[in-house]
This record gives sequence, structure tokens and C-alpha cells, in this order.
Amino acid sequence: MPDTREKVESFKDHLESLNKNSSLRRNKILFQKEQIAEIDSKHHVLAQSLDIILGAMQFRLNDKHLEKPEGQRVRGKRTVAKEALYKYINTRIREIHPGFNIGVSTGTKGEVSNRWHHPYRHWLFVPAGSAVDVSKGKKNK
Repeated sequence: MPDTREKVESFKDHLESLNKNSSLRRNKILFQKEQIAEIDSKHHVLAQSLDIILGAMQFRLNDKHLEKPEGQRVRGKRTVAKEALYKYINTRIREIHPGFNIGVSTGTKGEVSNRWHHPYRHWLFVPAGSAVDVSKGKKNK
């Protein structure tokens, strides 16, 4: 949850406003502001599993799998373990979406309703106002 009371209220208001989305209404998804609460994932197996999966994806997206402790020549055990978890998750996703690219949102294969039917969906969240530095991307040959 956001860090200030005002931001928490704004976040809850935003989630509640999603009730106006016709696709969510059609699929009987409803957000009730009084039901939106912060939890400690350590006490909820499903939330903890989600934390682990999202953490592994974030770990890879931010190139943390390449980091070595200062003064060391090899990566730490946790870094190696997180990379192994990411590779396992990636393998499983590729069974569903061959050619999956972690840096791109998964498509709908021409049918928007697939957003509700695919067993795995992946969105690349891009902050508003962000810009791509094309000089840092792959070079065309």
C-alpha cells in the first residue's frame, strides 16, 4: 500500500472506480473500498506465493541476477537461487506462451476476451511520462 494516508485513500478510490469498467462488471468483478486492506503475506500462503513469483520476475527485469557482492568474484547463493527460480518460472510460462519475452506484455491473440481465459497474463507496466532511451537498446545490424 502507498506510504501516506492520503495516498492510501487515493489508491482505494482508484480501485473502487474500476467498478465502472464494463469488462470487469460483465465478469462480476467488484471492488468494495471497505474490503481493500493491507496484509502481511507471511500469514497468507497465496499472497506469499505471489510475492515470490513477482519478486523473481522483478529480480530478472532489473538485472539483479548479474550482481556480485562487493569484493567478490562470484554471485551470492541467494542471487543464484533467485535466478534459478526465475528460470523455472520462465520455462513454465513458455509452455503456455512459446517465445515469451519478460520485457513485453503478453498479447491477446486477436481476442480481447482472452484476457480472462489465458492461464497466465503478463503486463509490462510503464510509468506515465516515461521515455525510452533508444541508444541503450539492441543495435540493428
